[in-house]
Amino acid sequence: MLIRLFRSEDTAQIAQLFQDTVRQVNIRDYSKEQVTAWSPDNIYFRDWSKICSSRFTYVAEQNGKIIGFGELEASGHIDCFYVHYQYQRQGVGRKIYRAIENKAWELNLISLFTEASITAKPFFASRGFVVKEQQKVSCRGQTFTNYAMEKLLTTELP
Repeated sequence: MLIRLFRSEDTAQIAQLFQDTVRQVNIRDYSKEQVTAWSPDNIYFRDWSKICSSRFTYVAEQNGKIIGFGELEASGHIDCFYVHYQYQRQGVGRKIYRAIENKAWELNLISLFTEASITAKPFFASRGFVVKEQQKVSCRGQTFTNYAMEKLLTTELP
């Protein structure tokens, strides 16, 4: 498995991975209506290429197939963070996260923060993130629960 930065030719795979993961993994914790609002039929509801290119977006690639990705903003915000539904619990997320945290160190950030879904909350907690607040957010007419989480970076490298 190779962890590398996003390239524009990754766009279609990233968009499809996002939709497939939300619809096949997050459905365990959210209703069908919520999942459809979160991941609409039009997988290009977001300008994936522009957004991923404007951040430190790390992708996990195996045999030419993208199996996960995570976006780090220069502020320390982790936005999208998804692992392909067929590669859950195989260390993919852990390797993407390691690349993100290493970049945070390079940027001299003092913390990382995210809005984790119910599904992702245990993953981030296992990486040292703490819940700052449970939130209710709206998206395309649906209300979701997620968690504002933060990790203070210590003086030791990961």
